[in-house]
Amino acid sequence: MIRHCVFIHFKASVSQAEKDAIFAEIVALKFRLKGLLAVHLGKNVSPETGMDKGYSEGFIVDFADAESRDTYLADADHQKTGAKIVAAAQGGTDGVLVYDLEIKTV
Repeated sequence: MIRHCVFIHFKASVSQAEKDAIFAEIVALKFRLKGLLAVHLGKNVSPETGMDKGYSEGFIVDFADAESRDTYLADADHQKTGAKIVAAAQGGTDGVLVYDLEIKTV
């Protein structure tokens, strides 16, 4: 399984409605893309002050395998949503952190 983690440092000018619309587009992909197992999204709730480095919200998408993740990355709707995320992030791509983990049972 691949866990695709995306953390966003939104511009202060981005409304909650805009954020909600972006996250809804990510959730909608779950119902269309094979191998997209789950979507988790929300605000950072860690009590460790300052450790988030401004990445206050984000989402995690679980994929059955790397092939499913790669299909998602190439998907036209995902790319449109990704462009909206970059436009809404402080500093463009500098305000987006993406990290993929391969989850193995130990």
